[in-house]
Amino acid sequence: MTTRQLPTEEEVLGYFESLSNWGRWGDDDELGTLNLVTPEKRRQAAALVKDGLSIGCSRPVSTQEARAQPITPVHFMVDTGEEYCLDDEREWVTQSSGDYFGMAIHGPGQTHLDALCHQFWQGKMYNGRPSSLISSSGKAAFGAVDGMKDGLVTKGVLLDLAKMRDVLWYEPGEAAYVDDLEAAEKAQGVRVEEGDALLLRFGWSKRRYMLGPVPREGGRAGLHASCLPWLHERGISVLACDSAQEVRPTGYDRFFGPIHSVGQVAMGLWLVDNADFEALAEACARAGRYEFMFTVAPMNFPLATGSPLNPIAVL
Repeated sequence: MTTRQLPTEEEVLGYFESLSNWGRWGDDDELGTLNLVTPEKRRQAAALVKDGLSIGCSRPVSTQEARAQPITPVHFMVDTGEEYCLDDEREWVTQSSGDYFGMAIHGPGQTHLDALCHQFWQGKMYNGRPSSLISSSGKAAFGAVDGMKDGLVTKGVLLDLAKMRDVLWYEPGEAAYVDDLEAAEKAQGVRVEEGDALLLRFGWSKRRYMLGPVPREGGRAGLHASCLPWLHERGISVLACDSAQEVRPTGYDRFFGPIHSVGQVAMGLWLVDNADFEALAEACARAGRYEFMFTVAPMNFPLATGSPLNPIAVL
């Protein structure tokens, strides 16, 4: 068994200083780690397309998630074709369909992007802005999701951690560590580099489809807080997981989610929660390559703290 020297809670608290990107791209910066995605990185990503295979990486939105999150997505029809018939000549009869949907952006029920205004620590968010800038009246006045209105196109790297551990999935409360990340890199013949999107498969979507959603209080599989310096050192632009990023319980009394808190507040790291990498993992295994062009295109929704997503990998 690997013996790991894990950081104390005080050392994890110190990450807010040692891993900080505040001011790195200017005092007014709202893009954080998206600044690491250069034109050269986008060209590199485009050159990785060999087969032209496009794979969506989102879970289906479910309206049956009451057990997993406090606000269940709603979906109802506004216009339907039920009243229309071929011999009806009334002009007012609806000849189109339409519907309405609404959802809480955050939580375990759907694939979504966390904008940099999503997390606070001691009254501050990314780049030292006060959390009071996020308000009922003004919405998200700093670090909102429309900062990614031009989308993300970069090199994506999938690390199949469940496959590396030879399990169907990580169980709730089971963590991945730096040695797991580096072992997966070595086994898959890839290296996570600056500006890359890092995709982590814990097998959490497979578990969900086979066993159903885990209640919010039931724990999560994910990264241990000790991975944060590694993420910072590698300079990833986006972290995407098929879980909600960090292991829960975290092992630290003061942290509900250190990957979220330190990653977003200190590092300015954009997060994709609850992705589905099952089809992508199978395609990568068949192709024998785990890097590809990866795109993220959130809704251009000013003053919003996040967006539902369907990230796309193109091999």
